Amino acid sequence: MLQEQLIEEIKQLPEAKLAEIYDFIHYLRLNLHQKKQGGGIKRRPIGLAKGMFEIPANFFEPLPNEILDTFEGME
Repeated sequence: MLQEQLIEEIKQLPEAKLAEIYDFIHYLRLNLHQKKQGGGIKRRPIGLAKGMFEIPANFFEPLPNEILDTFEGME
């Protein structure tokens, strides 16, 4: 019964929204499939790159005007 209601609602959507609905349903289905297999989203541990690079001392200094102008579309 609920499946039929969903199908009827989908039939009434504008064509432009169907791709969004498909993506959402596909995401839900894949997520359920992963949970059944014991998988899921595996998060990376924090700090894996610790000690691999150093932020330069000038990182927090203001950018030169020519670079700022480029960001603001004034070039």
